[in-house]
Amino acid sequence: MSRRRRRRSGSARPRRGLRWLLRLFLLAVLWLLGVAAWIIYVGNRDQAGPADAVVVLGAAAYDTRPSPVFTERIRHGIDLYERGYAGTIVFTGGYGDGARFSESQVARTYALRAGVPEDAILIETLSRTTWQNLARSRDLLSDHDLQKVIVVSDPLHMARALRLCRRLGIDAVGSPTPSTRFRSFRTQWRFLAREVYFFHRDLVVSPD
Repeated sequence: MSRRRRRRSGSARPRRGLRWLLRLFLLAVLWLLGVAAWIIYVGNRDQAGPADAVVVLGAAAYDTRPSPVFTERIRHGIDLYERGYAGTIVFTGGYGDGARFSESQVARTYALRAGVPEDAILIETLSRTTWQNLARSRDLLSDHDLQKVIVVSDPLHMARALRLCRRLGIDAVGSPTPSTRFRSFRTQWRFLAREVYFFHRDLVVSPD
């Protein structure tokens, strides 16, 4: 092989390598955009229908007051109950650091003041994560012979919640809150980026 041909062959290899890297990068970008689009799609889909219970996922509470995010979830759960979709509401969420009341206790008080009967409310007070919210709810549902549920959470959180329900064997459909407190582009983008991360993390790491 001549010196000129060797030079051409040697210079072609880096170019082929760069083309493959570019293709892999574009595929990764398309994959991430696809995951993000799926999360948004699921979050804009309300599947509410006849069920045994409404499960409201926990969020922050400030002493006796639910946070704005949690308030939206509680209100939506109460609305589904009042519209006759289910006869029981399950509120989830444990104690924050130094909190006097668990998130679910705060939610129950809110619901009672809104006119929901006490015997229509179930709570669990030990969970700190979405996975724990749902795992503890599964135990409550089993204890009370409740099977099909409507899960309530924020739109961008719904895809992960339903995915975890499938892993836990919970027969669930989603009903995202009709409005969200994550209103600005910055907060919505950060929330979406976090959910994309959790989508991939849950593929390789068991949630806790």
